[in-house]
Amino acid sequence: MNQSIRFMKSFIPLILIAALAGAAQLASAGDVSGKITLKGTPKPEVVIDLGPACGKINPSKPSTRHYVIGKDAGLANVFLYIKDAKKADPKGEATTLDQVGCIYEPYVMGVVAGQSFKIKNSDAEMHNVHATPNPALGNKEFNLAQPAGAPVLVKNFEKPEILVRMKCDVHPWMFAYIGVTEHPYFAVSDKDGNYKISGLPDGKYTIEAFHQKTHVAAKVGIVKSIELKGDTKQDFTIELAQ
Repeated sequence: MNQSIRFMKSFIPLILIAALAGAAQLASAGDVSGKITLKGTPKPEVVIDLGPACGKINPSKPSTRHYVIGKDAGLANVFLYIKDAKKADPKGEATTLDQVGCIYEPYVMGVVAGQSFKIKNSDAEMHNVHATPNPALGNKEFNLAQPAGAPVLVKNFEKPEILVRMKCDVHPWMFAYIGVTEHPYFAVSDKDGNYKISGLPDGKYTIEAFHQKTHVAAKVGIVKSIELKGDTKQDFTIELAQ
């Protein structure tokens, strides 16, 4: 009995130390946020010919999404991530990739390597989901039919890759792009170019802003060094690809 009491007395301080360390880690985490601005005037987006079947599903006449510009030249659909953050588990459930109105939504998203994510067909139309990763980086290609009313697909990518292209071979205008990182410290800029990466521990990092249309040929985006001490601002200007 005395040995048990002595063990508990020695064990409780260890629990308190661990709790305090965890609290300190949380207290030293912050957000990095900012705005992505496009420099230059892109060509007008092209209205997509959806054909008779998809045209009935989606009468909105969607266009290509090469350069989606919002308020004050804000650029949407830029994938931002911390290049040198330590491996970390996902925070919550991954975004679902949907096929709705014969368009992939969202156009750009992110997942953690190994994290399961869902692929849904919300249309009364057959699609096929074709992932075309770079084979040299280790992710596996898949190409799966998903008819109307089919069950949700659950997939993952095991290796980091910026960005994995998703397409539909039935409807050749359908594309989406998935950033795969080793940690959850990533974001996608919104319709006005704003982004926020949350819960990053304080420290010195490099952050990359990658835009599919602008940076795919060079395979690298804009990289900047940051020092995070609480909440930190970091803006980017992306020049129009020639």
